[in-house]
Amino acid sequence: MRVAQVLTIIATCLVWLVGCETSTKLGDLFHTNDNGGQTANLAPGTEAMGAVLPGDKPDLASPGLLGSDPNDDLSLAKQHFRQENFGLAEHYFRRAVETHPKDGEAWLGLAAAYDRLRRFELADRAYGQAIAIVGPTAEILNNQGYSYILRSDYRRAREKLMAAKAQDPANIYVGNNLKLLDQSVRKGKAIQ
Repeated sequence: MRVAQVLTIIATCLVWLVGCETSTKLGDLFHTNDNGGQTANLAPGTEAMGAVLPGDKPDLASPGLLGSDPNDDLSLAKQHFRQENFGLAEHYFRRAVETHPKDGEAWLGLAAAYDRLRRFELADRAYGQAIAIVGPTAEILNNQGYSYILRSDYRRAREKLMAAKAQDPANIYVGNNLKLLDQSVRKGKAIQ
């Protein structure tokens, strides 16, 4: 009789847990800027430039799926990316796209991780997948522009960043990347 009671209690707890909703959401990783756009939370003193992690946008990932659990591949990848553990970020982003190949957010994160690892051919492929899923958004174009700055391909960087600016003129990341591009051109070298 005692085992039956324990099993009943466990079953009741499991049913209760299934109905619970966690307060950790993808949106907690991002905040909205003054213009209503999504921007990544930055560490204190970090400038808003470079590749940005994808935002919590419904067209990139369906709610309740990838990224809704703080321990799933997408959430772990974002965590490692923010901590500048780009090898681990790439690992988890790659696992995320393998299990959810239609998730544009995971593809964009994978591309950004490849950029930071200087694996540009793989980054280009991942950007291509993201664009095939969600189209050439300002966020993707910005990240591609940053990728070209890393490669010292300033002409293509400017093309991508200007296209991103045309879509979202108030985007702080695009503006800062254009400034970074101008600095890189003046110095004649890519950023590290």
